[in-house]
Amino acid sequence: MKLSDYVADFIKNQGTTTTFVLTGGCIVHLIDSIGQHKDLVYIPMMHEQSCAMAADAYARITGKVGVALVTSGPGATNLLTGVCCSYYDSVPVLFITGQVPSSQLKRGSKSRQIGFQETDVVSIFEPVTKYSKLIEDPLDIRFELEKAFYLAREGRPGPVLLDICDDIQRADINPEMLRGYMPPKLLGEDHQLLNNQIQLIIEMLKQADRPLLVLGAGIRTAGIINETRKLIDALKIPFTLTWGAMDICSHDHELFVGGFGVTSGRPGNFAIQNADLIIAMGTRFDSHEAGPNLKHFARGAKKVIVDLDFAEQEKYSQMGMKVDLLVTRDVRDIVRNLLDRNLPSINDSIEIWKKWISKWKKTYPICLDEYREQSELINPYVFMEKISEIVNDEEIIVTDCGSNLIWTMQGFKLKGTQRLISAFNHSPMGYSLPASIGAALANPDRQIICIIGDGGLQINIQELATIDLHKLNIKIFVLNNHGHGIIQGTQDNWLGGRYFASNPQDGLLPDPDCKKIAIAYGIKALEISNTDDLKKIIIETLNSNGPVLCNVHMLPGSQIAPKLLYGRPLEDSSPLLSREEFHSNMLIPPIT
Repeated sequence: MKLSDYVADFIKNQGTTTTFVLTGGCIVHLIDSIGQHKDLVYIPMMHEQSCAMAADAYARITGKVGVALVTSGPGATNLLTGVCCSYYDSVPVLFITGQVPSSQLKRGSKSRQIGFQETDVVSIFEPVTKYSKLIEDPLDIRFELEKAFYLAREGRPGPVLLDICDDIQRADINPEMLRGYMPPKLLGEDHQLLNNQIQLIIEMLKQADRPLLVLGAGIRTAGIINETRKLIDALKIPFTLTWGAMDICSHDHELFVGGFGVTSGRPGNFAIQNADLIIAMGTRFDSHEAGPNLKHFARGAKKVIVDLDFAEQEKYSQMGMKVDLLVTRDVRDIVRNLLDRNLPSINDSIEIWKKWISKWKKTYPICLDEYREQSELINPYVFMEKISEIVNDEEIIVTDCGSNLIWTMQGFKLKGTQRLISAFNHSPMGYSLPASIGAALANPDRQIICIIGDGGLQINIQELATIDLHKLNIKIFVLNNHGHGIIQGTQDNWLGGRYFASNPQDGLLPDPDCKKIAIAYGIKALEISNTDDLKKIIIETLNSNGPVLCNVHMLPGSQIAPKLLYGRPLEDSSPLLSREEFHSNMLIPPIT
């Protein structure tokens, strides 16, 4: 059996049916085997970075391991940005790179390169993968594939990479002679420790007047979304969601506070900074959530943090944040055990706490009335309010980076079974276009809403050809502020408003016509330039057959509000209620 045929069979047997590829001299045998396989589909992309990002989104939507295959040298190095997206967001993806024939490897030689397009791929990718391995012996293929798929899924998921020499791909093997991989034996659970931890959490809940659940992306990774929703209903206490978990619950839930962090709405931050108990599950409290100075985060709260990755938890003591209970264990254990216990009933103080949160939500909306009064060009918050009202309950929203990502996370109100994905932690420009392709092929029955900026569109604009070729049901909304808007905000704060390299008006940054570009690729194009047409053209875009690009002309200088200035602690955005104020007549404290 040809080794490349064995690899194709193996991928299919793992449940993955769609692979994303860009051909090249050292990957042709593997792509040929996948192309001939009756149960596999291969999608040629226009750039290797796009292969990685499409496979990443495919994995996020299906829950299966995504697969991308590219050639050696520049083909492999072009993957790097997309691999980082999967690594930092804990997404299971298998990346296969072709490598020069094993006889042309430089091995220990001091020569820079022996084989044509030879690159030490493993050394480059080791820091941003869970496992990275060069395969130069055909007898290792089963072992390495089994190990790679196991590690991609096991514990905290993430990407893995196999670099397979060209001659190894062509080798003839006997599958019966291949050695397998034996996963390490897991340590037995300490049931007494788990019971003690659960009991301590319940005791802390009983004593709390202002408890708050913080739910992160680990909830989805653990496959316990429905159980977590039951826990929310059982505890009857307010909850907030990190960006990676923003789609696990409808935003109209009465206990949902909103998002929190340096670019999130005020109600969520007020709740975080005034809580007396934080129970955080499946989140690592990155600097975008907790601010740059962790010792100021949730300043008056006892903190319970459930996180499988001990390495993430080490930073709390390093950064000066006091944590009252660190639980290094699968979040499934905690959620399921809490559901099995007699949970404390709601006390009068918690009812007051919920009223405060309700008041904050009404007093500090993201989309202000004054935004809606603007008729010429489009306010980003009005756009988000309107599109989230119109989009069907089951659609998939894929957003990019920078301002359009933050506007989406602040203003898009999720409902039903909608999904919202992005490369939240690496956050490169251009992610959402190829990711929309991966999402569309992962679930062809659902419409994909791609939200991207005019700058991000240019990074992977070549994938418009892929979208058109496959007639994918992707609706692309370009939030066009004619420049790099989020950078301009930074330049306003730090550099006196000198918009070097961020504003086309300096005559150096190109500002192409997005509508003309879409038409050149064969994609229907629409434009929105005033609020009066906003609803009508959004509906026309969504109701059109096949792919559509809608060029949304934003108000010049549109910025993010609210946003904590870089370097300031999160407490600066959130007034602290005294006990007397908390039990008072619900006056809203001033914003500091």
